[in-house]
Amino acid sequence: MAFGLREIGRRSYRRTAGLRLALTPFSNAVPDRLIVAPTDLHSVDPFVADEIAQGRFPLAGTLLDTEGRSPFDVDLPTPAFAERLHSFAWLRHIRADRTAEACARARTITATWIAGYGRRPRGIAWRPHVVAERVIAWLSHSTIVLQGAEAGFYRRFMRSLAYQVRYLRRLVRGLPREEARLRIRIALAMASVAMPTRNAYIRREGSRLDRELERQILPDGGHVSRNPRAILDLLLDLLPLRQTYINLGHDIPSKLIPAIDRMYPALRFFRHQDGDLALFNGATSTSASELISVLRYDETAGKPFKSLPHMNYHRLAAGGTVLLIDTGKSLSPELSQRAHAGCLAFEMSAGRHRFIVNSGAPKFAPREYRQLARSTAAHSAVTLNDTSSSRVVRSRVCSTSILAGIEEVEAERWEDAYGNDWLRGIHDGYRRIFGYLHEREIGLSSQGNKIKGRDRLFRPEEAGGPADPVQATARFHVHPAITLSEQDGETVLLVAPDGEAWQFSAPGLPVVIEEDLFFADASGVRPSQQIVIAFSVPDVCDIRWMLRRLE
Repeated sequence: MAFGLREIGRRSYRRTAGLRLALTPFSNAVPDRLIVAPTDLHSVDPFVADEIAQGRFPLAGTLLDTEGRSPFDVDLPTPAFAERLHSFAWLRHIRADRTAEACARARTITATWIAGYGRRPRGIAWRPHVVAERVIAWLSHSTIVLQGAEAGFYRRFMRSLAYQVRYLRRLVRGLPREEARLRIRIALAMASVAMPTRNAYIRREGSRLDRELERQILPDGGHVSRNPRAILDLLLDLLPLRQTYINLGHDIPSKLIPAIDRMYPALRFFRHQDGDLALFNGATSTSASELISVLRYDETAGKPFKSLPHMNYHRLAAGGTVLLIDTGKSLSPELSQRAHAGCLAFEMSAGRHRFIVNSGAPKFAPREYRQLARSTAAHSAVTLNDTSSSRVVRSRVCSTSILAGIEEVEAERWEDAYGNDWLRGIHDGYRRIFGYLHEREIGLSSQGNKIKGRDRLFRPEEAGGPADPVQATARFHVHPAITLSEQDGETVLLVAPDGEAWQFSAPGLPVVIEEDLFFADASGVRPSQQIVIAFSVPDVCDIRWMLRRLE
């Protein structure tokens, strides 16, 4: 109820932002020009530029043919498409075709948006994260939109941009402590240095950005959402902001550079052997060019940490093999609206490939797929009676937050006498419903050629009599690039495209290959396979499995 009341207050604050802005004195003051266009580190796709030139917009996994009209004059296919279109992030692709004709087309589309949506803060176009992305896109690509522009359009563009900036200032306090709020602070700080203003205003926006960085960037460099992809997305905006401060000679906010320096080791922590990021808590496919463009500015060179104690992840690495294990839970109900129920799930990569993964989050998919991707069954973890270890509460007030499930997680790390690296974790997500705790133990050999695992379900000491029988399932989701084949009823062979092979075995247990879905592919939802071990508790409460590299 406390979370619901807070959310109602936030929504009321956000919905009155437009009214409060209209009642603000001097709200019509408009800057006459832009001082600088910040750099954009996102990747550019010439194919998208060519499609837009033909009146077709490939956004959010959907292609819209406008037949020569403005995309804002036609019916949009999906809400996700509308968000991408209204964010104007697609302007970056025009850089691949920066002709006078392409710039004029972008300017015409922008003028249509200003005329239709520029003074009506409602609907998808004015969702907080969409407005923040649009402000950053307009600032970063103003040279494209304003190239050859007449004075009238220039004034309308600046008036709309200034209005959106003021709207964000009225809106930001009504948002929970999540990525969208930090991105708004980045957009406001970027606007303060890109548009003519007083130095006091620049310092004030920098101080507010500092406070938000302190709230959201954890001491270990991770983001409070526990989403590895959020680190990359924020760096793509923070790095150009830092460079803009430097280029214009302004004092850099005191927390900006330390936050960036903390985030780089955390980003490297989640990087697999194939260069992609781990798929935990809403992470999806990663553009290799964007990751490389961010890592190019990494001045904190060194080996990844063994653990991120504030994000609650562990990394085991040896001999070209990497294991990443989630040993935490959502830090608050407000931060759980996109969190996944994947406690004690792990991912494994070796050589140049990922072998064991989580299903990840789809970039653009129906709500049913997004909710399915959040379940424990979509992770390389153990489920009881096909129930997630954390329950998602769906309501108009709480959205889809995790308000029940895991309360405590314990993790222990050690190295044995042979130099093998071990991790043991226990969570209580199934205690309230089924009366069991789940313990997972994983060990990586010092040569990186063998992984030993153990999953145990047990009753806590203070529990009463025996619990009811339940069906347990251990799932190991396999990356779509890996080929699976059954060796016998207890063994499965995993082979990568370059020939690297690993053998999965669980002595005395039935090991089955089943169909699966991989949500985090760049092309969309993709069929894949999973290794499944099903067992009945309490008849079998302890299972052991092993992954071994084949020479």
